[in-house]
Amino acid sequence: MDTRERAHPIEPELEEFEALIAAAGARVVQRVVQKRDRVDPATLAGSGKARELAALITEQNAHLLFVLNALRPRQRRNLEKIITAPIVDRTMLILDVFASHARTREGKLQVELAQLRYRQSNLIGIGADLSRLGGGIGTRGPGETKLETDRRRIAARIKVLSAAVEDVRRSRATRRARDAREPLVALAGYTNVGKSSLLNRLARSDALVADQPFATLDPTMRRVYLGPGTYVRMVDTVGFISELPQDLIAAFRATLEELEEADLLLHVVDASSPNRERQQASVNGILHELKLEATPQALVLNKCDLATGDPPHRGDELCVSAKTGSGIGDLRAQLRERFS
Repeated sequence: MDTRERAHPIEPELEEFEALIAAAGARVVQRVVQKRDRVDPATLAGSGKARELAALITEQNAHLLFVLNALRPRQRRNLEKIITAPIVDRTMLILDVFASHARTREGKLQVELAQLRYRQSNLIGIGADLSRLGGGIGTRGPGETKLETDRRRIAARIKVLSAAVEDVRRSRATRRARDAREPLVALAGYTNVGKSSLLNRLARSDALVADQPFATLDPTMRRVYLGPGTYVRMVDTVGFISELPQDLIAAFRATLEELEEADLLLHVVDASSPNRERQQASVNGILHELKLEATPQALVLNKCDLATGDPPHRGDELCVSAKTGSGIGDLRAQLRERFS
């Protein structure tokens, strides 16, 4: 929905949203944009538009309705009375993409924790899947409702997951302390800007690279040679996105601590993206939220081989291409000068 309250043009956000839908394995059959002065507190789009959407879903034989805006519980309940297809808002979609890309036990723990925290605040999609998480004879009070049962089961599971993630955090802290002989450089940036490719180029490694949002969930650490006797540990972290759900930030705190412990943050930016400034501002906002302003930072413009013309940059910013290797020697030299 495009409203006067929106801080940015909607088209780049819609393109990003459709990329997330594709990453989740779905295909967009129809795009509908509604312009309003403000959202409808009851149904987001208004009851008339909701009925139009219900008819369009039937006409297109669509199986899901994706909503760019974040839905409040009341809006979702009212929409579900009109629209029979499952409704997925932006936060749910991001959580689903994270879930599909989680490979390690650590990643799966953090994704499930984020999903349950989101469900706890919205109490949607709760049912049989949670029936095995707890409860039973002797655990429910007299007259307890299903809503209260769901809340209790979610809270119990969140407690278990939070303890497991805390174990991950302690394990990471122990490993960092053991390996602290060499400086730690963390790659940070918007999703899909080429951080993994840059790590592979610098470390001559083979970390997973995919042209889709959030291909990297688990931090990938590599040792990077800068010059005779000079090495750094470089870690590739999960990519950011505008208005990153708070539940994800909280759940991935153990992973994001790699950023907190870094001696240098390399903020990687896609020089070829027409939305570069918006993406860069979003990352800076999240770094501010994580209280990382005091950590030394350097800006690296990646994908310069795809940029039309010369990307605007300050004299201290490097323009590189992880794909072709252009500028990589200069980046390595700058890191060597900083850490020698």
